[in-house]
Amino acid sequence: MSLLTVDGLGVRYGAVRAVTGASLHVDDSELVVIVGANGAGKSSLLRAVAGLAKSEGTVAFAGRTVSGSSTESRVRSGLCLVPEGRHLFGRMSVLENLQIATWGSRHHLKNELERIYELFPVLKERAHQVAATLSGGEQQMLAISRALVRHPKLLMLDEPSMGLAPLVVKQMFELIADVNAQGTSVLLVEQNARMALSIAHRGYLMETGTLSGGGSAAAMADDESLHAAYFGRSSP
Repeated sequence: MSLLTVDGLGVRYGAVRAVTGASLHVDDSELVVIVGANGAGKSSLLRAVAGLAKSEGTVAFAGRTVSGSSTESRVRSGLCLVPEGRHLFGRMSVLENLQIATWGSRHHLKNELERIYELFPVLKERAHQVAATLSGGEQQMLAISRALVRHPKLLMLDEPSMGLAPLVVKQMFELIADVNAQGTSVLLVEQNARMALSIAHRGYLMETGTLSGGGSAAAMADDESLHAAYFGRSSP
């Protein structure tokens, strides 16, 4: 059953069309990745689905059309975005960032902290540390945690590996796969195509604002043209 259905989505910034007629779906408990070069329109697509960018077309989530509804109402319905760049409250502590994320939520902070600290033990150690002083990987963990305390039905992640060391990138993707294995659907936007496709069920390719594909992630990973364009070399 489709949790998210996007049909004919278009995003325009003045005279510039960033996304043209994009259609995709994400099923319950599925991990779907959108790969593509920088500037292809991936972030604009996620922002439009989250209600942060004005768009054309239709977005349906959890059985109802949410096109035209506010970002806040989409978050309340279980549609959460972790944006590129993390957007933490840098002068606040780890704990304060998580406290803010639970405001207006029906979930109790204490219970949520136990769950988050089990998933990200380092955040418990850094609970009273100012967010801006965390490492890049720790900041990304905190950004994801702020979304997870809302118990999202669909977690959208925009370039979670950006700026992270290779070892941390591997750990980050393992964590994303674990979150999905626990039942949360994930829509992942990534330039690191090889790693993203290795944990995904299905994948789409985005080029100059146009979305294509939607088939098996394993098949996409074996595609020679994708290897040449996004993996840095042709497949053997």
